[in-house]
Amino acid sequence: MTNLFKRKKEDEILNENLSTHDDKNVFEARNFNLWYRNGQKQALFNINIDIERNKVISFIGPSGCGKSTFLRSLNRMNDLIDGVKTKGDIFFNNTNIKSKKMDVTDLRTKVGMVFQKATPFPISIYENVAYGPKSHGIKNKKVLDEIVEQALKDAALWDDVKDHLNDLGTSLSGGQQQRLCIARAIALKPDVLLMDEPTSALDPIATSKIEDLVLKLKDKYTIIIVTHSMAQAQRISDNTAFFYEGKVIEYGTTKQIFMRPREKRTNDYINGRIG
Repeated sequence: MTNLFKRKKEDEILNENLSTHDDKNVFEARNFNLWYRNGQKQALFNINIDIERNKVISFIGPSGCGKSTFLRSLNRMNDLIDGVKTKGDIFFNNTNIKSKKMDVTDLRTKVGMVFQKATPFPISIYENVAYGPKSHGIKNKKVLDEIVEQALKDAALWDDVKDHLNDLGTSLSGGQQQRLCIARAIALKPDVLLMDEPTSALDPIATSKIEDLVLKLKDKYTIIIVTHSMAQAQRISDNTAFFYEGKVIEYGTTKQIFMRPREKRTNDYINGRIG
């Protein structure tokens, strides 16, 4: 009875700790699980993780380990996939993203996303960036001009395109297209930028420019990036989470994860013994 009582008290303390929120965190996941195919395939298992504001966080792990699935869970992009079921909670700015208080459109405005493949719209560079603000009711040309210019400057693209704003966004190089997509996302002034392998299709020079941009943008945004490049994670991230078989195996500062991993599977992965 004593051991049973002790375990119950430990569970109560754990649940109490998990129910509290820290204002320094932009996201808090609590026992979050996800299934595809109407519950037939579980992809995420009891994810518990706190993501601090104005940090760069890398998600690393082998293909199919759940890192992109969890990334898309943060702004409910997985809701668009038929047959997805979830259990557990994710809090954004201390509000449960599945609660009635959280409008999904507002969530995706505040939590912008940049995909693996650059996805500029087949319209002008200007209209690509102005698209979001216009869809949110901003019609004043002067205001739009200011938003577009600032977003392109923040995305380190203004000097390249300021004399070609009427050119198609799809006419830009691959690296420029990805920066245009970043400009389009930050034109709405989100709190968070999610990046799903944003440099995997880019050459080293374009990759370096995106990495420099990420380091610059973290003063204004929290940036969460999925990457297969452990070198990239070490170059740009403050904290790193190692995913394996749908679970967060270890989460800590990037230096600790790569220099002093606590878990054997983390050590095996970063040393190329599993993947």
